[in-house]
Amino acid sequence: MDSVALFRLFPLLLLLQWASVTGKQIYLVQMRHQDKPSSFATHHDWYSASLQSLSSSTTSDSLLYAYTTAYHGFAASLDPDQVESLRRSESVLGVYEDTVYTLHTTRTPEFLGLDTDSGLWAGHNTQDLDQASHDVIVGLLDTGVWPESKSFDDSGMPEIPSRWRGECESGPDFSRSVCNKKLIGARSFSKGYHMASGSSYLKKSREAESPRDRDGHGTHTASTAAGSHVANASLLGYATGTARGMATHARVAAYKVCWSIGCFGADILAGIDRAISDGVDVLSLSLGGGSAPYFRDTIAIGAFAAMERGIFVSCSAGNSGPSRASLANVAPWIMTVGAGTLDRDFPAYAVLGSKNRVTGVSLYSGQGMGNKPVGLVYDKGNNSSSSMCLPGSLGPEFVRGNVVVCDRGINARVEKGAVVRDAGGVGMILANTAVSGEELVADSHLLPAVAVGKKAGDMIREYVRSDPNPTALLSFGGTVLDVRPSPVVAAFSSRGPNLVTPQILKPDVIGPGVNILAAWSDAVGPTGLEKDTRKTQFNIMSGTSMSCPHISGLAALLKAAHPDWSPSAIKSALMTTAYTQDNAKSPLRDAAGGAFSDPWAHGAGHVDPHKALSPGLIYDISTEEYIAFLCSLDYTIEHVQAIVKRPNVNCSRKFSDPGELNYPSFSVVFGNKRVVRYTRELTNVGGAGSVYDAAVRAPAMVTVAVKPKRLVFKNVGEKQRYTVTFVAKKGAARTARSDFGYIVWSNAEYQVRSPVAFAWTQLVRS
Repeated sequence: MDSVALFRLFPLLLLLQWASVTGKQIYLVQMRHQDKPSSFATHHDWYSASLQSLSSSTTSDSLLYAYTTAYHGFAASLDPDQVESLRRSESVLGVYEDTVYTLHTTRTPEFLGLDTDSGLWAGHNTQDLDQASHDVIVGLLDTGVWPESKSFDDSGMPEIPSRWRGECESGPDFSRSVCNKKLIGARSFSKGYHMASGSSYLKKSREAESPRDRDGHGTHTASTAAGSHVANASLLGYATGTARGMATHARVAAYKVCWSIGCFGADILAGIDRAISDGVDVLSLSLGGGSAPYFRDTIAIGAFAAMERGIFVSCSAGNSGPSRASLANVAPWIMTVGAGTLDRDFPAYAVLGSKNRVTGVSLYSGQGMGNKPVGLVYDKGNNSSSSMCLPGSLGPEFVRGNVVVCDRGINARVEKGAVVRDAGGVGMILANTAVSGEELVADSHLLPAVAVGKKAGDMIREYVRSDPNPTALLSFGGTVLDVRPSPVVAAFSSRGPNLVTPQILKPDVIGPGVNILAAWSDAVGPTGLEKDTRKTQFNIMSGTSMSCPHISGLAALLKAAHPDWSPSAIKSALMTTAYTQDNAKSPLRDAAGGAFSDPWAHGAGHVDPHKALSPGLIYDISTEEYIAFLCSLDYTIEHVQAIVKRPNVNCSRKFSDPGELNYPSFSVVFGNKRVVRYTRELTNVGGAGSVYDAAVRAPAMVTVAVKPKRLVFKNVGEKQRYTVTFVAKKGAARTARSDFGYIVWSNAEYQVRSPVAFAWTQLVRS
């Protein structure tokens, strides 16, 4: 997370270098699908001929992908003249530069209330759900998979569903035979990566073209979503227990779209395209970029096609928190997932020469420091690179034999430890700055190391500055359970408001995303550093990358329980049943500053799968309603067609306000208005004869009226509407920029809760 900015910059620089050498860049070309001349047998033939007609410099490998379902068009490497020629064509809707996305890098089941034996909800009849889960297929777009992991063991799994059209692709390091009844699909998509990395995809590249995971991230996310039970799992002795995914009986299909320098939009779109045609039920993407209009957002466009076909799409919110308006993947047809902590910790201690004992966290598993304090150093000086322990910044004469205090930020946390070790240091205290606050993320460091929060870090820095002979001794406390308070919103978890559509509240929910144990690739050590030669079958990682597959797996369980539910129904169930109190019965807190969290950080709250199984009421959304939403965004009809991929879309029906979408949460932007009114429709999925009463909580400067205040559902499946009117009191805009509340429909059995965000001014996307 600390190296996000640098990680994002590297593939962009590489792309620029490639473009400057070749004069070409990768573009996505959106075509008017219905314009294909009858003389061409396939759209692929038409696209290829369109490229060949541009110029004599167009080679056979210029066409990278011809898409079918996720996108109407193709990806190609083009020079500026070819781009302009295409843009002048009547059959072309748009030509856009490819985007580079980045990865948003086991007590979880128990913490979520999942039964550890059955893999499903305690208190429910699990036998039928076990059987139904066998028919649910979770597709993950990531760095591939390590198929030999025990998390993909298929013992007891029945035959693969006959509707499955996917396969396991072979490669130089990947045999079809490694797939089984658990891991039923594995493919790789690398043409965008190969072209951008300076070698034609037809020639040999630096990475083997296969679904094998040489990064670890994809194996971790896949096993989190739907891994089998594995007893005695741990990371080098930490977090020992049974590792398992959320949907232990579901099938897994891995689509490798991310490579060493990033995830290219052309490859991601190809992965979504194939996953749809293969027959997945859930798509999980633990990756993203910045925010962009939906017609320019590769993931949003592909996800819309998936949603239309009944596929639930879950994406990570991003790791750019606690900055405001830092979200990725905000389209309303996507489940946008933030990250929270678990009730498990890995304490470590630093005893200073002043007798102060500071508590932090660590996953260090080596010999330790012994029991004799050593010198403690911190090089603030004028050069921040040394205080942050950037590569090459520490002098051995200063560091050798000492514990070094390193400020968190810029480069990866584990890299700082390697820098200290290489300079002769014997230990590290990784001290947070204001950006990370009191958030503690444990790492499997290469030397004895303790991560501490900002308050402790400031105290340690002051001790080193003021004491003529500062010393420290580091020790490690293993694994501790039942930590309070938890969950806490992770400081790194990206925040609202939603810059693309401020009237849609994002993120949707949070899930476990800090210090998560899951399966790992045998090709890389737990830190991911080249210097790390350790091998482990499981690793502990943090990020919204980790929270996203939790929700993907839970969606698979809901799909098994309710096969007729739409993706928006599943999303609604997870959102309206989410909780906003921690295990100490206090409102959720934010790790960034320790204060109470709000819906721009946690959305509807932390998922509660037990309650989501039976939510009582749901907010459903049809494809036509999503189209009416898109038509309300002041997009051109071509922009709407690019997302919807229907030639006859004319926006004859559109909302007067994007917030009219039947979403399970509310985001009220007053702007220059004092009154905002929305109508929502609820569908009864509880019992016949259900009666619900409305309750509202709103800030002092807003009045909220719900009409009617009572809803009576005579039958299951019945739909009822209500209208809610939000009125800002005079002068409120001068005293508040944002605030929050909620609307809840409840009876003795159910609480159907919707968060409400209020904004008086609107942030503008830069």
